[in-house]
Amino acid sequence: MVTAASISATQSARRSTLFADYKELVKPRVTLMVMITAAAGFYLGCLRSGISPFNTQFLEAMIGMAVVTAGSGTLNQVIERRTDAMMPRTASRPMAAERISFAHGLILGMLCIVLGSAFLAVTTNLITSMLTLLTAISYVAIYTPLKRISMVATFVGAFPGALPPLIGWTAARGFIEWPAVALFAILFVWQFPHFEAIGWLYRADYAKAGIRVTAVAKPGGVATAAQALFYAVVMIPVSLWPVYLGTAGWIYGVIAIVLGLAYLWYTLKFVRITRDLPPAESRKIARDLLKISVIYLPLLLAAMMLNAQGRIFF
Repeated sequence: MVTAASISATQSARRSTLFADYKELVKPRVTLMVMITAAAGFYLGCLRSGISPFNTQFLEAMIGMAVVTAGSGTLNQVIERRTDAMMPRTASRPMAAERISFAHGLILGMLCIVLGSAFLAVTTNLITSMLTLLTAISYVAIYTPLKRISMVATFVGAFPGALPPLIGWTAARGFIEWPAVALFAILFVWQFPHFEAIGWLYRADYAKAGIRVTAVAKPGGVATAAQALFYAVVMIPVSLWPVYLGTAGWIYGVIAIVLGLAYLWYTLKFVRITRDLPPAESRKIARDLLKISVIYLPLLLAAMMLNAQGRIFF
């Protein structure tokens, strides 16, 4: 016999499942990283203008960018629902497992992108809105389908991945300047060791799904290691560009060199994947580089913000 209590419990369970599915659709960890880097750009832009970064405009900009990012993550999973279903680590995602329909995910993702971009245009400024929309379009419509065609997708995807701090800067300043470009360059270069580590770590899954990351397209490991090492070396001078521009002081410069050398050290260890190592050891090397990359970026941005324009907030 169906009771009111059992119906209520079933409805509550469905709401709980839908909430969990929505949470997974919007990729909260990716969204959080976007917010952190965008907030750094906003903070530094406000200091350049001589105004407090703690204002309502900051909250409005972060809300708009978060909503657009959530929409991008949703549409990414709409497009990749079949390839996600082929990989054990992504097979349980809402779209891949068909807990959320194609139309449901498509409408949700499009609404988030349109409403978030419109909100930014009204509350922040037009250039921030347009750059945020451009980021979403390039990520969803160019990078996502390109992953199944060519390993150049990693390079293409680095562009939308590097835009958040530049967008944060324009939210504060209203236009693009060289310090914003320097922030973009830092994020752009940082991504390559990070993503090459991910590609190597999950290369079997990517191969099964037909996703042509470098580790799949060039399975020997030489190309993967070479790309990671090249960009880890470039990361050091690029991370010092804000010092030259006066965005940050010499204390940040010293910290950037130390962090850059640590990033480079773990990337040099990653080069060992070119040897005939046991699978467990090869995965450990890739995972170590992935972990250090996730630690490196927030520390670098925090040091830049604390020593912004040569100020000392330690």
